[in-house]
Amino acid sequence: MSIGWQDSYLGQLRSIVGHRLLMAPGVRAVMRDREGRILWVRRADNGTWVMPAGSLEPGESVRECLTREVREETGLQVNHAVLFAIYTGPRFEYTNMYGDHNKMLAFAFLVENWSGDLMTGTDETIDARFFYHHEVPEMPALYRETIADLAHYLNESQVILK
Repeated sequence: MSIGWQDSYLGQLRSIVGHRLLMAPGVRAVMRDREGRILWVRRADNGTWVMPAGSLEPGESVRECLTREVREETGLQVNHAVLFAIYTGPRFEYTNMYGDHNKMLAFAFLVENWSGDLMTGTDETIDARFFYHHEVPEMPALYRETIADLAHYLNESQVILK
């Protein structure tokens, strides 16, 4: 079971500050299977295809956040993850579909070792599937950038800082 938006840390802060700028630390998982396909989940709130991702909660490490978000959105248990990129800086300020102004601090992880059975629907998602690169559905630009950064990381073996 996932944390409801109103009960989440960001949800509670939003109820106090409204649409003002908030720093939003979070995680993103690029989950690749043995065939090289990437897992995408379709959000229940707006139907957008995204990578499993979400925000840190109080008392939670980045790794714990990754494990929780992947489990909530896919039903899968992360067994091993490798940090390959950190996204921050002025260009990562954005306004979401609710009019909330955020500054992203995102930690992107490659996950190729997990267990469990993929759930195609959860409290937060309405579909979940692995896609080959040429099959990937329309997605926000930041996820295309994440895929490009992963390719760079795999060739260079250095964490990418942006």
